[in-house]
Amino acid sequence: MQRLNRATTNRRQLFRLLATLGQTCLLLLFLKATVLAAAQPEEVTFPGGELVLHGFLYRPRGNGSFPAVLYNHGSEEKPGTKPALGEFFSSKGYVFFVPHRRGQGRSPNDSYVESLRAQGPRGVIALHETHLEDQLAALTYLKQLSDLDPHRIAVAGCSYGGIQTILAVEANAEQKLGLRAAIDFAGGAESWKSLSLRDRMIRAVRKANIPVLFIQAENDFDLGPSRTLARELEQLGKPHKLLFFPPYGNTYAEGHGVFCSQATNVWGPAVTSFLDASMGN
Repeated sequence: MQRLNRATTNRRQLFRLLATLGQTCLLLLFLKATVLAAAQPEEVTFPGGELVLHGFLYRPRGNGSFPAVLYNHGSEEKPGTKPALGEFFSSKGYVFFVPHRRGQGRSPNDSYVESLRAQGPRGVIALHETHLEDQLAALTYLKQLSDLDPHRIAVAGCSYGGIQTILAVEANAEQKLGLRAAIDFAGGAESWKSLSLRDRMIRAVRKANIPVLFIQAENDFDLGPSRTLARELEQLGKPHKLLFFPPYGNTYAEGHGVFCSQATNVWGPAVTSFLDASMGN
């Protein structure tokens, strides 16, 4: 009788173990399927002056003539692929392109960029103008993609990339680039004390001929850039929108870069609504 009870107990333990293993296998399969389902970027190259620049391209599922967002990364040395943003925008039906400017990420450096960086504050504006050339080279590449609608492209960017976005707004008006909208995430929030940079951004935004959305979290480094640039457009009667969101995280850094790159659940609905209205999606 005792042996029978022991055998029954062993069988029950075995069944429980098998059930646990089965649940674990199902969980692993689910996680694998989730990873495979997530948007995967394609690394691409494109000419930027005398250099071959690199970038990462996310595409929506299916076929069609998709709208696109060209995204300007910040000043970080290794901007990476921006996976949260790529997943968000591609899931909404946008081609999402993250070009790496010269001297950052996968793109090569050159002596001119190094000389500008060595100048400190004096080289800031000139470096932005050089990086603007890289951004416009990325736009040229983006327009020739066969699955993209070249008449429905928006430009966006965070921090240093937000400054680049405002410079692209000016270039769009002067060079008739065909951009439809711009989204400035905290452009200049860490460098607004620079009077030369402030003046450059104000002069650029005054030429806007497309709607501009300004977005910041309330615990960003400085809310002045968005307020000032939006006020300029307000005075000129040009289409724009200014949005401040509640503090994100516990630090200025979290309210700045992390908010830009990861808080899609916070600002996502407002951004997609703005793009839909501006680009006729």
